[in-house]
Amino acid sequence: MDTGTPTLDQLRVLTAVVEAGSFSAAARRLHRAQSVISYTIANLEAQLGVALFARDGRRPALTQAGLALVADARRVGRLVDELRARAAALRRGLEAELGLAVDVMFPTARLVAALDDFARAYPTVGLRLRIEALGGVAQLVLDGACQLGVSGWMGVVPDTLERRAIGEVRLIAVAAPTHALARAQGSAAHGSAWGPPRGPPGGASRGPIDSAMLREAVQLVLTDRTALTEGQDFGVLALRTWRLGDLGAKHALLLAGLGWGNMPAEMVEADLAAGRLVRLEVAEAPEYRYPIGLIHRIDTPPGPAGAWLAERLAGG
Repeated sequence: MDTGTPTLDQLRVLTAVVEAGSFSAAARRLHRAQSVISYTIANLEAQLGVALFARDGRRPALTQAGLALVADARRVGRLVDELRARAAALRRGLEAELGLAVDVMFPTARLVAALDDFARAYPTVGLRLRIEALGGVAQLVLDGACQLGVSGWMGVVPDTLERRAIGEVRLIAVAAPTHALARAQGSAAHGSAWGPPRGPPGGASRGPIDSAMLREAVQLVLTDRTALTEGQDFGVLALRTWRLGDLGAKHALLLAGLGWGNMPAEMVEADLAAGRLVRLEVAEAPEYRYPIGLIHRIDTPPGPAGAWLAERLAGG
């Protein structure tokens, strides 16, 4: 028997119970009495005609029906949040200020060109620019410090963020010509960022560097200042690593021969051409494709100026 249509509030209570892990925790999160939470879920179950939670344990566990329906509840909540946010953006009109967070791997020339065009198209909109690594961009957007982010690899995208893929950055393994791996490989001092390393003058290269050699050499790794990608590594092959929060510092240590590491190909092309760095021919992973995407909070999408800049950064 149809006893009514579930309300948005009921769906939000259901989501809160699942995310908080219990009725009491959901009550604290929503600033309501636990009895109100229990009553709301009971009414929702009656309206849907299915049991959402099994209550035979210490903590409520979703039934199979609950697992299926909570996904729908989240989707409805996201759609309503998007509708409200879009209406709010229309009411606000043009932004007075825009916060932009950009992954350190994003090509500098592409960023500069987009910002130059933005300054001419929207001279009255103030811009706050932050450059971060890995999860740092997402954290700034999640916290509301920036309305728009150009984010790199994240592992898992939080539910509160909308992400749109806009391309990739090619990462290649490099080291100083004096580094033990470069000497073992027998590479020439000059190489191209876009092709394989060249062998020594008058002789053939000794071939790709095997995994055992890579594991023993210190790898310089860009690390996250936040906990968003904690315990997750991108392109890490060595057992010994130096963790750095700044790409410029990583570049300097590579030039000094203090380790090897993956770098954006465009960024080190001049170093390879001048012989300051050598491309390593790595057997296990010759190169990596670092994904780049535009992100914003679902409940606070960019206004007109932010949307324009997003399209420009995407290559439009």
